[in-house]
Amino acid sequence: MHVRHATIFSVLLVLFMLSVIVTQKPLFPTRSPPRLINHVNGGCDYSDGKWVRDITATTTTYGEDYPFLDPGFRCMQNGRNDSSFRQWRWQPRHGSCHLPKFNASDMLERSRNGRIVFVGDSIGRNQWESMLCMLAAAVPAGSRIKEKFGKPLSRHKGYLSMVFADYNLSVEYYRAPMLVKVDRLPPTSDGAIKRAIRLDVVPRHAARWASADVLVLNTGHWWNLHKTIKSGNYFTVGDRFNVTTNIKEAFRRSLQTVKDWALTNPRLSKRGHLFFRSYSPSHYGNRTWDTGGSCTDQWDPLTTSTSERDQQEHSWINTMISSVARSMRRRHGMNKDAVFLNITYTTGLRRDGHPSRYREPETPSDAPEDCSHWCLPGVPDVWNQMMYGHLVSMGFDMGSINR
Repeated sequence: MHVRHATIFSVLLVLFMLSVIVTQKPLFPTRSPPRLINHVNGGCDYSDGKWVRDITATTTTYGEDYPFLDPGFRCMQNGRNDSSFRQWRWQPRHGSCHLPKFNASDMLERSRNGRIVFVGDSIGRNQWESMLCMLAAAVPAGSRIKEKFGKPLSRHKGYLSMVFADYNLSVEYYRAPMLVKVDRLPPTSDGAIKRAIRLDVVPRHAARWASADVLVLNTGHWWNLHKTIKSGNYFTVGDRFNVTTNIKEAFRRSLQTVKDWALTNPRLSKRGHLFFRSYSPSHYGNRTWDTGGSCTDQWDPLTTSTSERDQQEHSWINTMISSVARSMRRRHGMNKDAVFLNITYTTGLRRDGHPSRYREPETPSDAPEDCSHWCLPGVPDVWNQMMYGHLVSMGFDMGSINR
């Protein structure tokens, strides 16, 4: 009896192993990354893929000597002695989904007589500086690029507008970490309330965004207890403070304000290309930026999605952002679909691309590492490459509009 059972079991085991070999599928497939897909007019989903080593990628189109780069993003000048973080390119998983190489000359021509505007936090500035450098690498020798109002590029408040004179093109950055207005309040006796985050009002300089031909919005890193309640920043609607407002509900309310603002601006809703960029993950290991978190000595991208803790950090933010972008479709008042530029999974694999301890000169030796921003040239170049792919697929061309 035992022998018979053993024989049957052996036969079944052999058949099972043969089926595995024939199908060539793993016994224990890895969990696929969480995806919030935004297909543009039936176009590609660039967000799902893998990083592929490409030695030729080391020869980037621009270098750290470009004057538009913040000192904190010039990692090799600040002491990093390897360029491995530049030797990777993003390859979408679906073979039919080709991510076009960023063609700076083509982008300059498509954008001639236009405005490309980035609005958000300092990581939005990271992407803005990347775009400036990628475009500047293709301008003719002697071509003028200058700040429209004569402001120094070291300015980190308000806004900056870089003009490519030969193309009558401005590429602009507006600092608005919350995407809604934040008012500084007179000091109170107990110092508990320092600022009002006005969930129903966009920033003063939003009037300048409205005439953008390409508008890229980002937010997320400031929507936490440390940056809001614990720092004395409380939410208001109208003239009323609400010290018990849930951060997620406040975030949802702020996005609704931005959506309403966009839909009531005729020029933006009729001819502008609106992008909501997703959350850019940080890599502080099992700690936080202020408790000794580190990303130093990371040489290669991860091959699987980030940890459960990291996913929880940004999943609700991305869900709300993608929902707003999805609701801003042609049938809802927009002439063009808003795009959810999903860079989260792509970026979450790049623990190796941060400044880490190679921060700007004169940073105190005991200062926290920077595992939120990105070395340039680096990961934000791929964000702009994805955006370029979307713009091309949507037929973006200022020349055809202005004719």
